[in-house]
Amino acid sequence: MAKKSIEARQVKRARMVAQYAEKRAALKKEGDYAALDALPKNASPVRLKNRCQLTGRPKGYMRHFGLSRVMFRDMALQGKIPGVKKASW
Repeated sequence: MAKKSIEARQVKRARMVAQYAEKRAALKKEGDYAALDALPKNASPVRLKNRCQLTGRPKGYMRHFGLSRVMFRDMALQGKIPGVKKASW
């Protein structure tokens, strides 16, 4: 489990990215990079990190499911993810 402060920081960044998205797009279109630099750093979508929705783990993230590899494996073995089963040959 990730610390609650790290998860809260990620939520704060996501909110800020959504808030400044239109303004950033307009400034990029105009080519006004000085004004773009004046925006808060956390308003940049590059600063967002993909994290597991259940545990907050940043590594081993599977984008299609929104889970880390560890939680994906646990849920798949328990049958909680439809259409996914353990391979055997």
